[in-house]
Amino acid sequence: MQYRATLIPGDGIGPEVVDAAVRVVDAAGVRIEWERVEAGADVFLKHGTAMPDEALNSIRKTRVALKGPIGTPIGGGFKSANVLMRQALDLYACVRPIRTLAGLPSRFQNVDFIIVRENTEGLYSGLEHRVAPGVVESLKVVTEVASLRIARYAFELARGQGRATVTAIHKANIMKLSDGLFLECVRRVARDYPEIAMKEMIIDNCAMQLVTKPEQFDVLVMDNLYGDILSDLGAGLVGGLGIVPGSNIGLECAVFEAVHGSAPDLAGKNKANPTAVIRSAAQLVGHIGERSAAERIEKAVAAALADPRNHTGDLGGKATTKDLTDAIVRHLAD
Repeated sequence: MQYRATLIPGDGIGPEVVDAAVRVVDAAGVRIEWERVEAGADVFLKHGTAMPDEALNSIRKTRVALKGPIGTPIGGGFKSANVLMRQALDLYACVRPIRTLAGLPSRFQNVDFIIVRENTEGLYSGLEHRVAPGVVESLKVVTEVASLRIARYAFELARGQGRATVTAIHKANIMKLSDGLFLECVRRVARDYPEIAMKEMIIDNCAMQLVTKPEQFDVLVMDNLYGDILSDLGAGLVGGLGIVPGSNIGLECAVFEAVHGSAPDLAGKNKANPTAVIRSAAQLVGHIGERSAAERIEKAVAAALADPRNHTGDLGGKATTKDLTDAIVRHLAD
């Protein structure tokens, strides 16, 4: 069967790791006609936005996309292309599985949890203004509709994967109205899933618990900022940002991307770890119904990484982007 999907190479190392992922998907026997569109820093110079309408309309048409990392200026410059995309397409659920892979150097073993992050509001709503010289106000927007929606997504995910617990992460002891509303919404949704235990944990305690006993977690649901921070922390538990996949799910579209950034210092050097984007592509493959191929890709990645000779620099090895991709393709052919 032939599928169509949008392909956004991105900035920095993006084109290299995205090309590696496309090669792996093809080796898995999944036939996708990729509609390649541009987004990112260079595109901003031409269009005045890092996520032009051409890219958004392509995703609306194909309904599924694989996206490379896009750089975002710090303290100024253009608005994040990722935030623009998630809000424009209402990709309300950011899903990031954190799992140890055999053979990889990591601080913990037997880690297997999923971060479910509300993706459209919170402090990432982008509502900021200067109150007076030297004073800036940033608004944290929390709505009942979005909170109920992300909570239900988390419980449905837990039910679908046979997971036992959903933990709501919050700071409702301090932000009693905003995080209080979020927490109350998760509690309300939890009543519809009596077979799944609901736990509650304050964000700072969660950060501590993640770096001491991460094996206790199953599914974690939280707001935008907390999810952004804790997903990077979670990646550090299992080998780093170079191996963790991610997806942005909406009612109409889904965009799959790695957790890591564009790493411009590595661009064009054949040194980047393509694992995170390859695993994100595997999630895309599963999303369009090719679950067997998605599982084969995951197994091929795990088999390749079990051999230290295939470890890239971020994993303590000397393998190149091409070396690791070649190894994954070979395991798919076995």
